[in-house]
Amino acid sequence: MIEAKHISKFFSIVNDDRTAEGFYALQSVSLSIAAGKIVSLLGPSGCGKSTFLEILGGLQAPSEGEVYINGVKVLEPLPSSRREMEIYRRKYRFLSPLVNGIFRNRPKHDIAMILQDYAVFPWMTALQNVTFTLKLRGIPRHEREAVAIRHLNRVGLGASLNKYPSQLSGGMRQRLALARALSVGPRIILMDEPFAAVDALTRERLQEDLLELLQSSGITIVLVTHDVEEAVYLSDEILVFSPSPGTVRNHLTIDIPRPRRRSDPELVRLQERILKLFQYDSEHASDYSI
Repeated sequence: MIEAKHISKFFSIVNDDRTAEGFYALQSVSLSIAAGKIVSLLGPSGCGKSTFLEILGGLQAPSEGEVYINGVKVLEPLPSSRREMEIYRRKYRFLSPLVNGIFRNRPKHDIAMILQDYAVFPWMTALQNVTFTLKLRGIPRHEREAVAIRHLNRVGLGASLNKYPSQLSGGMRQRLALARALSVGPRIILMDEPFAAVDALTRERLQEDLLELLQSSGITIVLVTHDVEEAVYLSDEILVFSPSPGTVRNHLTIDIPRPRRRSDPELVRLQERILKLFQYDSEHASDYSI
């Protein structure tokens, strides 16, 4: 289970005239995500969805609050005062390059992340992209290629093992990113607008592929998207964020069994409800200012 408690993120800005100001991207976001669920974070641009996803994955620390995965803290908030900094330094004073080396590439949580821009290495073939990821996770050399080929076959890239990303279509590059994520056996996959860069037909195909691959895996998915139809079609739950500063505006549970029909009247009604929320928020954005 993923549990976020009162997550806030404050960014400081120094202007050209050397004056300082700042803003909250997120303010006191609390939520729980059960294992095996697909949960979408939905909201307008700039509401802190991607920042929150990175905090869940430990890519950045919150200014306030804590995230736990199966009871284990992901990252502590950054020190915000001189006293907190001294406490932080004393707590970690025994960490050394040797200790860091021992734990290098041994993540505390089984998390994979898929980004909008694929984040694949252009100088590596599809096979090399996956085997390199397995190397970082400590998979023995003699096992890497077989594991990589198995997962590339799962996503339909078995015939493209030796192709470079530039030789693959947008949909194929996204499948490569998915194969790389699945190859490490994650319990959680965090996805930030993973299908935004492809055309509508490819997007629908990738959505179907994702559901098929995850049908019996028990993997938890947290998906950031601007696409209301995508969120409603894929998700077990939807968290609607307010305009900046981001807070959880609504928490919607979708009990419609799978396989779902995109034209299902119940799904369409839910899409219309969410779009009305967005319209209201855009007309009353000042109500959320602090």
